[in-house]
Amino acid sequence: MSDVRECDVVVIGAGPGGYPAAIRAAQLGLKTVIVERDAPGGICLNWGCIPTKSLLHTAELIRGGMQSAPHGVRYGEPEVSIADVVAHSRAVSAQLASGVTGLLAGHGAELVNGVARVVDKGEVEVETSPGRTMRLLADHIIVATGAKPRQLDGIDMGDSRVWTYREALIPDRIPDSLVVVGSGAIGSEFASIYQALGSRVTLLEAASAVLPAEEAAVSEVVDAALSSRGIVTAADATIVGVDQSDSESIMVEWETSAGDRQRSGCDAMLLAVGVQANTSGLGLERFDILRGDGSIITDDAGKTGVWGLYAVGDVAGGPCLAHKATAEAIRCVDALAGVRRVPEPGDWKEWIPRCTYTDPEVASIGISAAEARRRGYDVATGKVSMADNGRCLGAGETTGFAEVTIDRDSGRFVGANLVGAGVTELIGMISVAHTAQMTAAEFARSIIPHPTRSEVVHEAVLKALGRPVNSL
Repeated sequence: MSDVRECDVVVIGAGPGGYPAAIRAAQLGLKTVIVERDAPGGICLNWGCIPTKSLLHTAELIRGGMQSAPHGVRYGEPEVSIADVVAHSRAVSAQLASGVTGLLAGHGAELVNGVARVVDKGEVEVETSPGRTMRLLADHIIVATGAKPRQLDGIDMGDSRVWTYREALIPDRIPDSLVVVGSGAIGSEFASIYQALGSRVTLLEAASAVLPAEEAAVSEVVDAALSSRGIVTAADATIVGVDQSDSESIMVEWETSAGDRQRSGCDAMLLAVGVQANTSGLGLERFDILRGDGSIITDDAGKTGVWGLYAVGDVAGGPCLAHKATAEAIRCVDALAGVRRVPEPGDWKEWIPRCTYTDPEVASIGISAAEARRRGYDVATGKVSMADNGRCLGAGETTGFAEVTIDRDSGRFVGANLVGAGVTELIGMISVAHTAQMTAAEFARSIIPHPTRSEVVHEAVLKALGRPVNSL
């Protein structure tokens, strides 16, 4: 059976791109239906950002107890119940998923559970249950189906000991040993989590450094911190063999750029080698709008080359970040509704904050000083150690630094790199300053509360201006 309904906007996928798009469309008075095949909130809320941060907080609690002696507090060996750790993480995700459902209803967007497929321009077919379909006719169709974990050839993903981030979030036991392949944000965060939980962790990276997307100085700080806790890190490591024949252990073999080969047995292996767009089964092949990697080609407002068809978030290409998806969703809906059609600056993706929640945390935005010089900027940088900040010193969290780069000619911000405890909460300061087109001198006039970690960013700006107060 099938019923046909007309609406103004159909959104496919209720993740951090989809549900804000549906809410914004409803706010603008557009009749909106959003289709989700799983739980509202998408990968980020259910299997990514949120549950991962819950596990990372568990890891922080464990490390905090182990590092409390210098502060006059001593604890015994922690007892970890992985079942309770997982249960708390899943409860947080479930609560927020329920919240998304309530938000959609409260704003007047209708949520339909089912599997959607674009069958023609302005037409979406939704299988709501076996043998039952719904046809939605709309002037605007927004695809926000996110991405899925990328796999490696030659590895049996049916082996319960081979994990993606999804399996790593719901283990039934803590593996004695874990090999993590890929040291981007996902891989490095899980390496931090499982080391704190008690696993012996090996972190492999094919590029030349851990967290290869970050500046070398940032990567070095994180690599040193991970290594100091017993995590074995290996960059320039190419997987050359994975033997899953032994029921007791997976044997992973890798080769370095120098030609050296090493092997490590492990109880579990986590693949964190990136993601790929979720476009399979959507019926988009007929429209000739897909890149070779499966992502959807759009303009800066999310519009494809097909009438009435849009895409936002991971499915439209990187960077694959929840806050990028949300920003794209709002921009897309405002544009299609005629509310705002102002072209975005050509460098807008460079000004999406990039955060990694390892210990120490990493946050960056804009471009590096080296890249700025290559583009012809005359730049000044200010770099301040976390050890120069009283709040960090009192907490015993002195690892890392804040570095800010400004353009001498315009006085505007070019970029920032932060590494240290809590820095993911600080990078927004530079994002707001950039969006407001604030100069570094104007930023420096801001009065920052003392003692707070945010002072380290302010001090870095002062240093870039040549007038530091609390550092040399």
